[in-house]
Amino acid sequence: MAIALFILAGFLAGGVIQLVKSGATKFSIGLVGVLAALATAGGILWSV
Repeated sequence: MAIALFILAGFLAGGVIQLVKSGATKFSIGLVGVLAALATAGGILWSV
């Protein structure tokens, strides 16, 4: 399960990069960034 969360975090981090490049709103960038951070934290906690 931890690997799936890390993969999800990678996709979300890539989404953040694309949102920044396309000039999206700060809210949408922040929302996807928070989701990426939560997925990363979940992957770390799941693996402990």
